[in-house]
Amino acid sequence: MLKYTIFVIMKRNIYKSLLAWKNSKDRKPLVLYGARQVGKTYILKEFGKNEFKNVLYLNFDANKELQKYFADDISPKRIIDSLKVLFNQEINTNDTLIIFDEIQECQRAKDSLKYFNEDAPEYYIAAAGSFLGIAGGKFPVGQVDKLTLFPLSFFEFLEATNNEILLKNLPSENNWNSGINALATEKLKQYFYVGGMPEAVKAYAETGDLLLVRQIQENILSSYKEDFFKHIKGSDIPKVRMLWDSIPVHLAKEKKKFVYKEIKQGGRAAEFENALDWLVNTGLVYKISKTGEAKLPLIAYEERDSFKLYMHDTGLLAASAKLDIKTFFNSEHDVFREFKGAIAEQFVLQELKPQNFPIAFWANSTGKAEVDFVIQYEDKIIPIEVKSGENIKAKSLGVYLEKYSPKIAIRTSLSNYEKRESLIDIPLYLLGDLKGIISA
Repeated sequence: MLKYTIFVIMKRNIYKSLLAWKNSKDRKPLVLYGARQVGKTYILKEFGKNEFKNVLYLNFDANKELQKYFADDISPKRIIDSLKVLFNQEINTNDTLIIFDEIQECQRAKDSLKYFNEDAPEYYIAAAGSFLGIAGGKFPVGQVDKLTLFPLSFFEFLEATNNEILLKNLPSENNWNSGINALATEKLKQYFYVGGMPEAVKAYAETGDLLLVRQIQENILSSYKEDFFKHIKGSDIPKVRMLWDSIPVHLAKEKKKFVYKEIKQGGRAAEFENALDWLVNTGLVYKISKTGEAKLPLIAYEERDSFKLYMHDTGLLAASAKLDIKTFFNSEHDVFREFKGAIAEQFVLQELKPQNFPIAFWANSTGKAEVDFVIQYEDKIIPIEVKSGENIKAKSLGVYLEKYSPKIAIRTSLSNYEKRESLIDIPLYLLGDLKGIISA
């Protein structure tokens, strides 16, 4: 078991959304989604400690006895009366946060959220748990508010590792500084290796020990594989394992489109459909489909049989691919180019996901031109070309621009921030503020 002291307090961007939920007049019970070990329990407890006088924390996995309090009558009054006795304290509607953690272990607790919403909306109820996106994790339709927590973004990483001043002074269009740019690039390399899993970030912030970070990442990957055996039907376990293990292999190729036949001879979509859905719905894997046309709405032109798969964290991808420290920090290597630029591409997607853009990738009919990502924002479809290092030649993006003449196009690399008519060159480390940049 790993032993180290953690003093770092994680500041998460989702905190603002939690405050908005608390202050909403139309508040419903909240369900916090997110992959395993991204910090859901931590942020709810911190939120409760900071914003409420009292917190009632129920963990349905750690304490199976709690389930009997939801076995029969699940009316809010009966549940609240039972919890008052169980915890020996009053539960006031204006100053108590009730956390239902690992709620997937108690179906009746999930069902009770409907009645809290309809009959007792004055109570603050927040639920979280593992695997909430799969079939057994469904909640009453229209009866809950939903938020999703992702691994720490690069901006959150900078804050957690005591680089707040750098974060506040990152170079921008009107304030370019080559020295700060070099420092931000070095921190970005650190993030590529450490990733955004809270335990790995905390260990790095506290100790600076990259070997410890890798050990934590390998433990997380191992725990995920243990989950496969615990939560998946026997016949699907090897399929999930094959899909999961194949992601670094596919991302290492020039053309990163997922091909079933490359993970199993004669492999077909129908054979792996349930396994893929499980990985996507648990938040462990991002599935980015091809769009046939870069038009509104993006989802209407999605070609779901043509897609790419990514992991949910750069650090876990690097650990899964067995990329060692030298690849990231030795001057003989260029991590932005190594692994066919897969880490950079994974990073871009990881920065886009928390900003809630609809996302796809685009390729022309011949397949010879491909843009890494296209996003929908307001009334625009915006292409995003990811370039490794400072080489910003982008032939595929040129084909896209000629075909669609978009109002905004993004090219992201290590090059300087620059605007040329509709094309904006943005350093990779600024993508966490993409909404602000394209709204300016």
